[in-house]
Amino acid sequence: MEFLVILLALVIVAGVVVPRLRGRRRERALEEALRSPDGGHVVAELVTEHGFVPADRLDLRLPGPDPDLLAAVEEARRTQDWKPAAALLARSGAADEPERHWQRVQTLAGAAVRELAEQPGTGGMWLRHWRVVAPEDAGGAAVQAEFLVQQALRDPSSQDYRMILEEARTVCAEAARLAPDDVVPLITELGVARGLGANEAEFQSLWERVVARAPQHMGAHLVALRYWSAAWHGSQRQADTFAERAAAGAPQGSLLPALPLFAVHDHLPDVNLVRGLYESVVVRQAIEGAQYAVAHAPENHPVLPHVRHLLVWFLVNAERYGEAVEQLRRVDGHIGAVPWTHEKDPLAAYTTYRALAVAGWEAERRNSA
Repeated sequence: MEFLVILLALVIVAGVVVPRLRGRRRERALEEALRSPDGGHVVAELVTEHGFVPADRLDLRLPGPDPDLLAAVEEARRTQDWKPAAALLARSGAADEPERHWQRVQTLAGAAVRELAEQPGTGGMWLRHWRVVAPEDAGGAAVQAEFLVQQALRDPSSQDYRMILEEARTVCAEAARLAPDDVVPLITELGVARGLGANEAEFQSLWERVVARAPQHMGAHLVALRYWSAAWHGSQRQADTFAERAAAGAPQGSLLPALPLFAVHDHLPDVNLVRGLYESVVVRQAIEGAQYAVAHAPENHPVLPHVRHLLVWFLVNAERYGEAVEQLRRVDGHIGAVPWTHEKDPLAAYTTYRALAVAGWEAERRNSA
């Protein structure tokens, strides 16, 4: 009986008080409930009842499941053996599965970056071994190029920043030579161009080479979008124009109709003082575009989880809890995606939003009963 009283109180907090709040105020309300003597336990029970993965089992490395990739990452970390990763990239086929190939190169490079950060000087040694032992392996070159970009962008103030990006550009060219049909080195070069401050004409020229080879590549569009954002070399208007043009020209089954949602997210104010921001026409249309994309894209599309994660964030902020729960059921278990990776504590951010979605949905169901 006591448990039910606590649960009811928590649902009321999430379903009645929380919807009246906006932005960080909403998150703080739930965080306070979680810090209460029984709050964390109650929310955990509520989340578990709905079949969601316990917080200590959430995987921060990927946005969605890829058992073969995770096995290769774990083997490299555990034994420093790069061969499973090389074999995986060779099997995935750069020309046949360009989105999956891009996702896997990103993840392998990110794993090496994290290991080096954890163990300076020795972490990620498997990638260096890979390049020394098999210098003509295209997959190794692609991973090293992306590794260098990610490493540089971790600290743009570093005195080695430009030198690392110039090296990345050289390795991109090497990777392209080794695999002429692979679009991933060109996509990685987009990151190099952004980091080095290429002018619009230079970036556009490189972008045209990318879309000539892979016009519907969602990963490539996400990388290019950052260049046009106000945080880098463009503006909100330029980012919106880029995203909306890509979405308008996308065939059914493409994820590109979701691109405007990423553009909106990149330009949200740090402090939201506008009541109803997440119910505005711009945000509502971007959400609808993303929902259309996920409804029509192949279920095994490797970038689909990225879109679902961002939808969860927007739907919770728009207090559309049932729709958020629907997306959560498709991605729960893996949280290596925007917006969580933009937070200092991705795990806390994801579990807070998940709890808000579940508690808010429960309150809606209770109120409609």
